[in-house]
Amino acid sequence: MNQNTLTDHLLISITDEQDGKRLDTVLAQSSGMSRNHIQLLLKQGHVSDKSGSVISQPSLKVREDNQYSIHIPPTQELNLEPENIPLDILFEDEHLIVINKPAGMVVHPSHGHDTGTLVHALLHHCDHLPGINGMERPGIVHRLDKDTSGSLVVAKTETAHRRLTEMFASHDLDRQYVAWCRGVPRWRVKRIEQPIGRHPVHRQKMAVNEQGKMAITDATVEHTYGGFSKLRLCLHTGRTHQIRVHLAHEQLPVLGDPVYARSYNPGSEIPEPSRSLIIALGRQALHAEILGFKHPISGEELRIVAPLPEELRRLSNALIRNYG
Repeated sequence: MNQNTLTDHLLISITDEQDGKRLDTVLAQSSGMSRNHIQLLLKQGHVSDKSGSVISQPSLKVREDNQYSIHIPPTQELNLEPENIPLDILFEDEHLIVINKPAGMVVHPSHGHDTGTLVHALLHHCDHLPGINGMERPGIVHRLDKDTSGSLVVAKTETAHRRLTEMFASHDLDRQYVAWCRGVPRWRVKRIEQPIGRHPVHRQKMAVNEQGKMAITDATVEHTYGGFSKLRLCLHTGRTHQIRVHLAHEQLPVLGDPVYARSYNPGSEIPEPSRSLIIALGRQALHAEILGFKHPISGEELRIVAPLPEELRRLSNALIRNYG
């Protein structure tokens, strides 16, 4: 790797060891940026070759003696006001923080969610987050859907952010979810390998789609209760709504899922208190329980366990009481 910095540009020359590799991989390794960041810069037209032509194809194979210029766009201030929102902190040091995110909390600001997000809470909680006002999603490495609860790690330094991003990109961590579903599978253990992409008609939804990207979820039945089941899910990829889409495809919709589960009104055949608790859920019964990874700075093995929120704990206890 041969790298030179010119004001707001990085000049990267390709070596013989890098010959034939993907452009996004080489630029990420050579620049110290995450691969996701490089892919975004390519998409936005900030990478050019030595002739000055803009390059946007991440999978382009590079050749020895090629040279690429990465334009580093100026940071844009985020006009976000810190908000004193309580956080359930599972782990924290000077490099990162792991939150037990409650259902109902959006991770980062977006259209229709200008306040009350995890980012607003972090701005209040953390004294110093390098780059926090210069990134669209400061410190955010991954996210959970609004109505999914559980463990979520946030970087507090640029180095931690880059290394955590690399871990998530390579899936070099342990991500375990628990879900309560309608239906009982015929299998006890299954690897669900189905591609996920945009729904062909309802573009705001995802679906199992042959034109999508391959997604892999390991599913294990932990308990069955009459016509319901509790599953443990391990992610090997990180597609949008992956668990919810895969389980709906398996005819095991997550209880309370407003998007991928058909409207469900449990009848009198469902005993109390299970019936009332299912009706009152107000969220999908999906919880990111375990997050295991090597600390990005110290290398220490971390295994973070997020306790169940009260509504899921009560649902689980009621199903056990009613069905054993």
